[in-house]
Amino acid sequence: MSDTITTTKVKIGRRPTVITLTDPAIHKVSNLLKEEGGDELFLRVAVKPGGCSGYSYDMYFDTAIDDTDIVEKFSDFKVVVDGESAELLKGAVLEYEDGLQGAGFHITNPNATKTCGCGSSFS
Repeated sequence: MSDTITTTKVKIGRRPTVITLTDPAIHKVSNLLKEEGGDELFLRVAVKPGGCSGYSYDMYFDTAIDDTDIVEKFSDFKVVVDGESAELLKGAVLEYEDGLQGAGFHITNPNATKTCGCGSSFS
C-alpha cells in the first residue's frame, strides 16, 4: 500500500470590504474623532434587532476590538464591524450629507429588502 497525500489549494487574498465610506463621511468621521481627542477611538458600525422594519443601525465611538470584529482602515481612523453585523452590512456605503434639510449619516445597504420611512431600520 502506498500513502496518498492530498493537497488543498487555498486562495489567499484580501477579504471583501464590509462597508465603504464616501469622502464626505470620511471627512466628517475624522473631524468628529479629532474633536473627541482619543487616539485609541474608532467608529463602530453595528446592526441590532429592533426598529420598525426588523433591524436598526447603530454607530458610536468605541475603544475595544473583539477577535471576531472586522477592521477597515479609512484615512486616519478605523471602522470596526462585529462579525454578525458584517453579514448584514456586506457592501453597504456610509454617507454623510450636510444640506438645508439637515445634516447626518445615512447607510445605503444592498442587503436591505425593505426599509422604513425614517431610513434607520431595515429588514
